[in-house]
Amino acid sequence: MKGFPLIETDGLILREVKQDDANDLLKYLSDKEVMKYVGLEPFNSIDDALDEISWYKSIFEKGTGMRWGISLKGQDKIIGSCGFLNRATQHYRAEIGYELSKEYWGKGIASEAIEAVISYGFKELNLHRIEALIEPLNLPSQKVLERKGFIREGLLRGYEYTCGKFDDIYMFSLLKQDFIRKKDR
Repeated sequence: MKGFPLIETDGLILREVKQDDANDLLKYLSDKEVMKYVGLEPFNSIDDALDEISWYKSIFEKGTGMRWGISLKGQDKIIGSCGFLNRATQHYRAEIGYELSKEYWGKGIASEAIEAVISYGFKELNLHRIEALIEPLNLPSQKVLERKGFIREGLLRGYEYTCGKFDDIYMFSLLKQDFIRKKDR
């Protein structure tokens, strides 16, 4: 397996998350507002962050996903993550997931990272479909995806059991041809 890919955008570096980044992850993944729609309880310890980093490594090694740490160009601090999970190579699809430290919300950073990861997925991983599962109350995330061309396909009732409750989830998708068509405009 080749090494973890680095993605550079105008303002961001998307890179592999290392154990040295655990404190950065703990900072934003312990924030209740950041974790509100992630489906996990806010992190309490450095061990929680190290477990998350181990999960990132394991999905990359298994080929079921990849998660990039988001950092601003010129700074090495991880302020969020974005990437793929539940990759089904035989079906040419994967699910996208992301989160960002609250202090960076509303600055276009998530949008820039998502755009780069989507592009990587279609061009480098040869995906045909990228899915996103979003809680109905997570309106900012829905808006970001819709601006990227994702279509809301429907409501999956009681789809996830997280944090002691069943959650309804909207299924969004973006197909490769829609992404290419949008790029050509």
